[in-house]
Amino acid sequence: MAVPRDFFRDLYNAGMTSQPKKRKRGKRERMEHRSIEKQSKENRFIDPRLTEHRNMASRHLDRMTANEIVGLMNREDRKVAIAVSRELPAIGRAVDAIVNGARKGGRLTPYVLGALKHARKLGAATVAVTSNLRMPVGRLAKIVIAPEVGPEVLTGSTRLKAGTSQKMVLNMLSTAAMARLGHVYENLMIDVVITNEKVAERALRILAEASGKSVSVAEHALRAAEHNMRVALVMLKRGVGAPEGRKLIAGARGDLRKALGE
Repeated sequence: MAVPRDFFRDLYNAGMTSQPKKRKRGKRERMEHRSIEKQSKENRFIDPRLTEHRNMASRHLDRMTANEIVGLMNREDRKVAIAVSRELPAIGRAVDAIVNGARKGGRLTPYVLGALKHARKLGAATVAVTSNLRMPVGRLAKIVIAPEVGPEVLTGSTRLKAGTSQKMVLNMLSTAAMARLGHVYENLMIDVVITNEKVAERALRILAEASGKSVSVAEHALRAAEHNMRVALVMLKRGVGAPEGRKLIAGARGDLRKALGE
């Protein structure tokens, strides 16, 4: 037998002796309630992210000339370096964490929530680069780098100052980590992977600069080292052949300065 859809609802209502009467609110109470309700609705549209706030300096952006717009953007971009400078202690800690992880066979963790959660379960070091400390990544990562650059010239366009600040931070992290891991000699890239003619020319210039030898001598050493720049540099600076160059690097456990006797 089919039971009508409203059967249980009607049965429940029938068992109720009477419905409770709603207390009528006074005029003042009604006004206060409406004010709170209105404020609550308005607060839903207030974004806590500073980058989403209006930048008063650009409030007449649509009326500015091209020179005025780019001049304003340039002035705003100057604030980025200041904001990043406040995060230098955190950036330094992040570099050390990256270097320690890389030396243990780890790799650099994308700053997304899923990856951060998984990395934390594995006990890995976690670093988040964000434009807002109050975002979820700020609660998940062990090291948080969050330059507060202020409202954007174009409201909400975080590819501007916020994007620039993150690019600056990421450049610091990658460059400092590579230097600390020994992939740099003086201020030269010594572990360039030679994949095309342009890179090959760069490798020769680096070797010539680092060794003080001519480009032709550097080219001969690089060819003998089977395009291994480290081996070639040891050959050039220590005056040895490729086999001895490899032995010196292996004996120094990859420490190029030590292999060069410096």
